[in-house]
Amino acid sequence: MDITVVGEGAVLAAPDILRLHAGVEVRRASAAESFSAARSAAARLAEALARAGVAAEDVRTVELSLGPEYESYPKVAAYRAVQGVEVVVRDLTRADHVIDTVAGVGEEARLNGVAFEVSDSSGFMKEARARAFRDAAAKAAHYAELAGRPLGRVVSVSEELKGGGPQPLRHMALAAAESDASISPGRQTLTVTVRLGYDFA
Repeated sequence: MDITVVGEGAVLAAPDILRLHAGVEVRRASAAESFSAARSAAARLAEALARAGVAAEDVRTVELSLGPEYESYPKVAAYRAVQGVEVVVRDLTRADHVIDTVAGVGEEARLNGVAFEVSDSSGFMKEARARAFRDAAAKAAHYAELAGRPLGRVVSVSEELKGGGPQPLRHMALAAAESDASISPGRQTLTVTVRLGYDFA
């Protein structure tokens, strides 16, 4: 192997799924009271999400915690209980409704963030790979030209994937200024980086 080059290909994809991180949080004088209140609030949240049309399999518990909060150690001020869920919203036109549903549960409700994703990225990734390969091949041809030698066959290929990450809830106000919806999925950049090894002919 005489030439190793790295190529990159990127495509823009419109997310079609929202993952909403939500839950309930309560503080009570005793651990038992706090935990019981959190479980009751979580049950109300689950019922509200079901009424909003969210399927049971699209609600997943991701956090369950209980612990003391100190006024000044070791004096306990209260016990804090949290139950968090991840809600998958498969119809983005209903995202605002689902968010409002969570907020409507009461003072225990918490909204912790959102993340968008593309449900089927295979077509986008195929195009990104093609772009990355063409980019790497063009670089290899250029290096062979600079070296004054004919380019041979590809002898190795390796790939590294990159994608967009979660979008914090604090960005929702900015998106709301641009449309009637409180959130905007925008576009995700799906990137493929490919490393090609060539022989000289």
